[in-house]
Amino acid sequence: MNAQPASLSVLIVTDPASESSADALAIATALAEQGQMVLGVRPGDASLPDGVARLKPDVIVVRSDSGVRDVLEHIVMATRDARRPIVMFTDTEDRGAMRQALGAGVSAYVVKGLNAERVLPVIDVAVERFATAESLRSELETTRQELEGRKAIDRAKRLLMTRKGLSEPDAHHFLQDLAMRRGLKLREAAERVIDMESLLG
Repeated sequence: MNAQPASLSVLIVTDPASESSADALAIATALAEQGQMVLGVRPGDASLPDGVARLKPDVIVVRSDSGVRDVLEHIVMATRDARRPIVMFTDTEDRGAMRQALGAGVSAYVVKGLNAERVLPVIDVAVERFATAESLRSELETTRQELEGRKAIDRAKRLLMTRKGLSEPDAHHFLQDLAMRRGLKLREAAERVIDMESLLG
């Protein structure tokens, strides 16, 4: 027997002047009937970032036509510090708007495919795509941090070898000893050495 998927909290966003659009209300009704927690329907205007920060939805579903670009601007602001899956339904076949939406972090962009009963499956796909993208983003950031750390350690060792006449193993030991004495990570100890070199010129 398959476990039921966890309920999601969903915020529905519309064009700024279309908060009571029939499509948005149909999406809200369909999701509620399928056991999802609908947090409300909000216009995609300047108040959106505060609304998202307060409501903390799991997913944002956007129904937008005339104001796609404006809505995207407010969504970018609203999700800048707390990324989350975003699903956009539109009848606008503007490829520029589509590219802008995907670049802004929209996980699923559906053109002329709004069927209230099919919104949840689209959300499920968007959630999975978002999780995969975030995992890749995290791996890339970890790799970047590790590379930056290695660069800092190598630079600090070169400085120690030049300034103190140490061998490479001795320079490495110097950094390890500094890190242990100061309760620092090896990269942080290396950055201390680099900072000191900058101060001394």
